[in-house]
Amino acid sequence: MYRKVVYAPHPPIYITLLTVIFIITILFFFYGLIGYAFRKIGFGTVTVALLLLATLIGSYVNIPLFKIRSQVPMVRVREISFFGILIRVPEVSEIEAYTTIAVNLGGAIIPVLVSLYFMIKDNQIIIYSILGTCIVAFITHLIAKPKPGVGIVTPAFIPPLTAALVAMILPTNQQPIIAYVSGVLGTLIGADLTNLGKIGSLGTPYASIGGAGTFDGIFLSGILAVLLS
Repeated sequence: MYRKVVYAPHPPIYITLLTVIFIITILFFFYGLIGYAFRKIGFGTVTVALLLLATLIGSYVNIPLFKIRSQVPMVRVREISFFGILIRVPEVSEIEAYTTIAVNLGGAIIPVLVSLYFMIKDNQIIIYSILGTCIVAFITHLIAKPKPGVGIVTPAFIPPLTAALVAMILPTNQQPIIAYVSGVLGTLIGADLTNLGKIGSLGTPYASIGGAGTFDGIFLSGILAVLLS
Protein backbone atom coordinates (compact mmCIF):
# COMPACT_ATOMS: atom_id res chain seq x y z
CA MET A 1 0.00 0.00 0.00
CA TYR A 2 1.30 3.42 -0.94
CA ARG A 3 0.48 6.65 0.84
CA LYS A 4 0.18 9.93 -0.94
CA VAL A 5 2.12 12.75 0.64
CA VAL A 6 1.18 16.20 -0.58
CA TYR A 7 3.59 19.06 0.13
CA ALA A 8 2.36 22.61 0.14
CA PRO A 9 4.26 24.50 -2.57
CA HIS A 10 6.46 27.36 -1.42
CA PRO A 11 5.28 30.80 -2.56
CA PRO A 12 7.40 32.54 -5.19
CA ILE A 13 10.27 34.57 -3.75
CA TYR A 14 8.82 37.86 -4.98
CA ILE A 15 5.58 37.25 -3.04
CA THR A 16 7.59 36.60 0.13
CA LEU A 17 9.60 39.79 -0.41
CA LEU A 18 6.44 41.82 -1.04
CA THR A 19 4.90 40.44 2.17
CA VAL A 20 7.99 41.38 4.19
CA ILE A 21 8.09 44.86 2.65
CA PHE A 22 4.39 45.33 3.36
CA ILE A 23 4.80 44.33 7.02
CA ILE A 24 7.83 46.62 7.45
CA THR A 25 5.95 49.51 5.81
CA ILE A 26 2.98 49.04 8.14
CA LEU A 27 5.28 48.95 11.19
CA PHE A 28 7.09 52.12 10.11
CA PHE A 29 3.75 53.84 9.44
CA PHE A 30 2.44 52.70 12.83
CA TYR A 31 5.48 53.92 14.74
CA GLY A 32 5.48 57.09 12.65
CA LEU A 33 1.97 57.85 13.94
CA ILE A 34 3.09 57.17 17.52
CA GLY A 35 6.06 59.49 17.06
CA TYR A 36 3.80 62.18 15.62
CA ALA A 37 1.44 61.84 18.58
CA PHE A 38 4.30 62.18 21.08
CA ARG A 39 5.61 65.27 19.26
CA LYS A 40 2.11 66.71 19.25
CA ILE A 41 1.99 66.61 23.06
CA GLY A 42 5.31 68.39 23.32
CA PHE A 43 8.17 65.88 23.22
CA GLY A 44 11.29 66.50 21.14
CA THR A 45 12.70 64.16 18.52
CA VAL A 46 15.28 62.55 20.82
CA THR A 47 12.75 62.05 23.62
CA VAL A 48 10.27 60.51 21.18
CA ALA A 49 12.92 58.06 19.97
CA LEU A 50 13.81 57.10 23.55
CA LEU A 51 10.12 56.65 24.47
CA LEU A 52 9.50 54.43 21.45
CA LEU A 53 12.60 52.36 22.21
CA ALA A 54 11.67 52.06 25.89
CA THR A 55 8.11 51.07 25.00
CA LEU A 56 9.27 48.46 22.48
CA ILE A 57 11.79 46.90 24.89
CA GLY A 58 9.45 47.29 27.86
CA SER A 59 6.70 45.37 26.06
CA TYR A 60 8.69 42.19 26.84
CA VAL A 61 8.92 42.99 30.57
CA ASN A 62 6.08 41.89 32.87
CA ILE A 63 6.47 42.65 36.57
CA PRO A 64 4.50 40.27 38.87
CA LEU A 65 2.52 42.11 41.54
CA PHE A 66 0.38 39.64 43.47
CA LYS A 67 -1.73 36.49 43.16
CA ILE A 68 -5.48 36.08 43.42
CA ARG A 69 -7.43 32.90 44.06
CA SER A 70 -9.36 31.59 41.07
CA GLN A 71 -11.84 28.80 40.54
CA VAL A 72 -11.21 26.66 37.47
CA PRO A 73 -13.98 24.29 36.31
CA MET A 74 -12.91 20.69 35.71
CA VAL A 75 -14.98 18.01 33.99
CA ARG A 76 -14.60 14.48 35.30
CA VAL A 77 -16.32 11.42 33.86
CA ARG A 78 -17.75 8.92 36.35
CA GLU A 79 -18.63 5.44 35.12
CA ILE A 80 -21.80 3.75 36.41
CA SER A 81 -22.73 0.17 35.68
CA PHE A 82 -26.47 -0.28 35.21
CA PHE A 83 -27.54 -3.91 34.59
CA GLY A 84 -24.27 -4.60 32.86
CA ILE A 85 -24.45 -1.44 30.76
CA LEU A 86 -21.61 1.02 31.37
CA ILE A 87 -22.87 4.60 31.53
CA ARG A 88 -20.52 7.58 31.54
CA VAL A 89 -21.77 10.50 33.63
CA PRO A 90 -19.87 13.81 33.35
CA GLU A 91 -19.43 15.74 36.59
CA VAL A 92 -18.33 19.35 36.76
CA SER A 93 -16.29 20.38 39.77
CA GLU A 94 -14.11 23.36 40.56
CA ILE A 95 -10.48 23.22 41.57
CA GLU A 96 -8.74 26.01 43.39
CA ALA A 97 -5.92 27.72 41.54
CA TYR A 98 -4.16 31.07 41.50
CA THR A 99 -3.84 33.80 38.89
CA THR A 100 -0.68 35.90 38.92
CA ILE A 101 -1.41 39.59 38.28
CA ALA A 102 1.45 41.43 36.59
CA VAL A 103 1.98 44.84 34.98
CA ASN A 104 3.70 45.39 31.64
CA LEU A 105 6.48 47.97 31.50
CA GLY A 106 5.90 49.18 27.95
CA GLY A 107 2.14 48.80 27.80
CA ALA A 108 1.17 50.26 31.18
CA ILE A 109 3.97 51.69 33.35
CA ILE A 110 5.55 53.97 30.72
CA PRO A 111 2.22 55.49 29.54
CA VAL A 112 1.19 56.09 33.17
CA LEU A 113 4.55 57.74 33.96
CA VAL A 114 4.16 59.99 30.91
CA SER A 115 0.66 60.95 32.08
CA LEU A 116 1.88 61.72 35.60
CA TYR A 117 4.74 63.77 34.14
CA PHE A 118 2.30 66.06 32.35
CA MET A 119 0.07 66.40 35.39
CA ILE A 120 3.02 67.34 37.61
CA LYS A 121 4.53 69.63 34.99
CA ASP A 122 1.39 71.73 34.57
CA ASN A 123 -0.86 72.00 37.62
CA GLN A 124 -3.54 73.72 35.55
CA ILE A 125 -4.42 70.53 33.69
CA ILE A 126 -4.82 68.36 36.79
CA ILE A 127 -8.53 69.09 37.28
CA TYR A 128 -9.33 68.59 33.60
CA SER A 129 -7.21 65.42 33.49
CA ILE A 130 -9.00 63.95 36.50
CA LEU A 131 -12.41 64.86 35.07
CA GLY A 132 -11.54 63.41 31.67
CA THR A 133 -10.12 60.27 33.26
CA CYS A 134 -13.29 59.72 35.30
CA ILE A 135 -15.51 60.05 32.22
CA VAL A 136 -13.36 57.71 30.09
CA ALA A 137 -13.08 55.20 32.97
CA PHE A 138 -16.87 55.18 33.42
CA ILE A 139 -17.57 54.62 29.71
CA THR A 140 -14.82 52.02 29.40
CA HIS A 141 -16.05 50.11 32.43
CA LEU A 142 -19.54 49.91 30.92
CA ILE A 143 -18.28 48.33 27.69
CA ALA A 144 -15.46 46.16 29.12
CA LYS A 145 -16.30 42.46 29.13
CA PRO A 146 -14.39 39.58 30.73
CA LYS A 147 -13.58 36.85 28.20
CA PRO A 148 -12.43 33.45 29.53
CA GLY A 149 -8.91 32.57 28.44
CA VAL A 150 -8.32 36.07 27.03
CA GLY A 151 -8.86 38.70 29.71
CA ILE A 152 -10.79 41.96 29.82
CA VAL A 153 -11.68 43.10 26.31
CA THR A 154 -13.05 46.45 25.12
CA PRO A 155 -13.92 47.82 21.67
CA ALA A 156 -10.70 49.41 20.43
CA PHE A 157 -11.90 52.87 19.42
CA ILE A 158 -14.42 53.76 22.12
CA PRO A 159 -11.96 54.73 24.94
CA PRO A 160 -9.71 56.94 22.73
CA LEU A 161 -12.71 58.48 20.94
CA THR A 162 -14.28 59.29 24.32
CA ALA A 163 -11.00 60.80 25.53
CA ALA A 164 -10.67 62.93 22.39
CA LEU A 165 -14.26 64.20 22.65
CA VAL A 166 -13.83 65.01 26.34
CA ALA A 167 -10.61 66.91 25.61
CA MET A 168 -12.29 68.97 22.89
CA ILE A 169 -15.32 69.77 25.07
CA LEU A 170 -13.41 70.84 28.19
CA PRO A 171 -12.45 74.55 28.30
CA THR A 172 -8.68 74.10 27.97
CA ASN A 173 -6.04 74.85 25.36
CA GLN A 174 -4.18 71.60 26.13
CA GLN A 175 -6.48 69.24 24.24
CA PRO A 176 -3.79 66.75 23.06
CA ILE A 177 -2.36 66.35 26.58
CA ILE A 178 -5.80 66.03 28.20
CA ALA A 179 -6.75 63.48 25.53
CA TYR A 180 -3.59 61.44 26.18
CA VAL A 181 -3.87 61.44 29.98
CA SER A 182 -7.61 60.69 29.91
CA GLY A 183 -7.14 57.91 27.36
CA VAL A 184 -4.33 56.20 29.26
CA LEU A 185 -5.57 56.52 32.84
CA GLY A 186 -9.24 56.13 31.91
CA THR A 187 -8.60 52.88 30.06
CA LEU A 188 -6.33 51.58 32.83
CA ILE A 189 -8.92 52.26 35.52
CA GLY A 190 -12.09 51.44 33.58
CA ALA A 191 -10.91 48.27 31.85
CA ASP A 192 -8.30 46.78 34.18
CA LEU A 193 -8.35 48.05 37.76
CA THR A 194 -12.13 48.05 38.22
CA ASN A 195 -12.34 44.51 36.80
CA LEU A 196 -9.60 42.85 38.84
CA GLY A 197 -12.27 41.03 40.84
CA LYS A 198 -13.42 39.26 37.66
CA ILE A 199 -10.00 37.93 36.71
CA GLY A 200 -10.37 34.94 39.04
CA SER A 201 -13.33 33.64 37.02
CA LEU A 202 -11.47 33.65 33.68
CA GLY A 203 -9.47 30.49 34.39
CA THR A 204 -6.12 31.94 33.35
CA PRO A 205 -2.90 31.35 35.34
CA TYR A 206 -1.37 34.71 34.34
CA ALA A 207 -2.83 38.14 33.62
CA SER A 208 -0.75 41.17 32.72
CA ILE A 209 -2.04 44.75 32.82
CA GLY A 210 -0.92 46.32 29.55
CA GLY A 211 0.43 42.92 28.54
CA ALA A 212 0.12 43.52 24.79
CA GLY A 213 2.85 46.16 25.06
CA THR A 214 2.83 48.67 22.20
CA PHE A 215 -0.42 47.18 20.92
CA ASP A 216 -2.18 47.24 24.27
CA GLY A 217 -5.38 49.21 24.78
CA ILE A 218 -3.87 51.41 27.50
CA PHE A 219 -0.98 52.57 25.31
CA LEU A 220 -3.02 52.84 22.11
CA SER A 221 -5.87 54.70 23.78
CA GLY A 222 -3.54 57.55 24.68
CA ILE A 223 -1.95 57.67 21.21
CA LEU A 224 -5.26 57.43 19.30
CA ALA A 225 -6.88 60.00 21.57
CA VAL A 226 -4.12 62.49 20.71
CA LEU A 227 -4.47 61.79 16.99
CA LEU A 228 -8.26 62.10 17.12
CA SER A 229 -8.13 65.33 19.10
